Amino acid sequence: MKRALDVALALLGLMLAAPLLVPVMIAIWAQDGRSPFYVAPRTGRAARPFRMVKLRSMRVGADRSGVDSTAAGDSRITRVGAFVRRYKLDELTQLWNVLVGDMSLVGPRPNVERETRLYTAREARLLSVRPGITDFASIVFSDEGDILEGQRDPDLAYNQLIRPWKSRLGLFYIERRSLALDLELIVLTALAIVSRGAALRGVARCLAARGAPESLLAIAARQTPLRPFPPPGASEIVTAR
Repeated sequence: MKRALDVALALLGLMLAAPLLVPVMIAIWAQDGRSPFYVAPRTGRAARPFRMVKLRSMRVGADRSGVDSTAAGDSRITRVGAFVRRYKLDELTQLWNVLVGDMSLVGPRPNVERETRLYTAREARLLSVRPGITDFASIVFSDEGDILEGQRDPDLAYNQLIRPWKSRLGLFYIERRSLALDLELIVLTALAIVSRGAALRGVARCLAARGAPESLLAIAARQTPLRPFPPPGASEIVTAR
């Protein structure tokens, strides 16, 4: 049922998004004459690599900088790319990856191999399912760029501030996953475009209804500053990447 839902909604989504995606692709191409797509290598289910299709939001060759995490003010982001990122348009092209079976609509977000090599034994469970376009963490940390803005080392800040909770939310999803939960997260993801606050409250209710611990409920509320924390399965805060 999950795969059937993925295929049906991915096809529908691509058809509905085409009138928006085509002019944006033209705008990306017009700014530098290069492909509007960025094919990003990611690690999928069972640690198999796949190529995730994204609208290009950075200048060509930006991935050679060695920095995987992107802050809001990153100089590599183009003018059109800032628009693409603000409205999460690069997520829409990932419907193609859902259609061909690399990804699911809902599941833990895929990571680069450099990051998955850092996973603890507990975090490795995130690779037991297809990665997704959205999940709890996609809504809770939709402001990831703002969190990392001004950080001297964005990758280290990601591993200290975001990864510990992003992984815990992903593991919680895996333990409670169901078709009903997938549909609820899809609706909350759409709601987040209109009202992030309402979406966060919805995530908190969704987590509470499924017995999430207080620590996850507090993070979902996002009302207090994030502080360095160990990733799941570790007792120490990451100090190097």
